[in-house]
Amino acid sequence: MDATHLLKIGAELGEGPVWIDGALWFVDIKGRHIYRHRLDTAETDRWDAPEMVGWVLPSAKGDLIAGLQSGPHRFSPETGAFDRIASVDTHLPANRLNDAAIDARGRIFFGTMDNDEASASGRVYILDGGAVHETPVTPTEITNGPAIAPCGKRLYHVDTLARTIVAHAIAEDGSLGSAEPFLAFTGDEGHPDGAICDAEGGVWVGFYGGWAARRFSRAGELTEEVRFPVANVTKVALGGADGRTAFATTARQGLDAAALAAQPLAGDVFTFRVTVPAAPAVRANS
Repeated sequence: MDATHLLKIGAELGEGPVWIDGALWFVDIKGRHIYRHRLDTAETDRWDAPEMVGWVLPSAKGDLIAGLQSGPHRFSPETGAFDRIASVDTHLPANRLNDAAIDARGRIFFGTMDNDEASASGRVYILDGGAVHETPVTPTEITNGPAIAPCGKRLYHVDTLARTIVAHAIAEDGSLGSAEPFLAFTGDEGHPDGAICDAEGGVWVGFYGGWAARRFSRAGELTEEVRFPVANVTKVALGGADGRTAFATTARQGLDAAALAAQPLAGDVFTFRVTVPAAPAVRANS
C-alpha cells in the first residue's frame, strides 16, 4: 500500500498526530508550531509555541495538554495561552519532551530526550492529575512511543537509536513492570519512531529513514506495510468518521539539499486507509 499526500506543511520535525473531536492535530517540534486540520472544511490552523513542542493531547477539562520542552503545559486554542503544569528535567537544559500517550485511566505517559541525540538522558514520566512521576524505564538517547494497548495494561516503549521496542505491564496504580522484548529491527528497515495501538492492540510504527509505516500484531508479526515517497516517517494517528483513516507526519530534519530535492514532500502529512479502527479515545485527567 502507498500513502497519499494530504497536507503541504514542510515541517522540520513533524510529529504527534492525534485525532481530537473531528480534527487532526499535530506539531512541528523544531519549528515550535501546533497545527489543527479539519477534514470537513480542509482548513488548517497554526499556533506558535514558546518552546519546542513534542505533542498535544486532549484533557477532560476541555482544553489540551501540550508537551513543551520544559514540561507539560495547559494549552488553550481559543487564546493561544500556555500555562505550565509541571517542570521536567530542569537539571538537563538540553532535554525536551518528545512523545506521549494517554492510558485508560487518563494518565499521560511521556518521554524526554537529549535534543542533540548524544546523551542517554531520556526518561519516561507519568502526568497523573497534574503531578509528574518518574518511571523505571531505562534511560535512552531518543525515547519514542510510548504506545498503550487499548486494555490499558501494556505499554510499548521505543528506543529509536537501538532500533528496539520493549513492552511493560501497567499496574492499576500506573507503575510499570520489567521490560520484555517485543521487536528489534535492522538498519535496512530504518529507525522505529512514534508508535500507537489500534482497537485490536496492533502496534503502528513510523520508521525514520525507512520510507514506511508498519503495523505489528500483539504477537509481533508484521501485518501491514505502507510505503511513502519520503524517508522520514515519524508517527501515525487513526481517526476520521469511522476511525479507519490513518494520518502520518514526516520530517525534513537531517536531509541534505540533494535529498530534499529528491523528496519535495518531506515534512508533509500523508494519509491512507486501514482495516482495524482506532482504539477508543481517552482524555487526560490533568
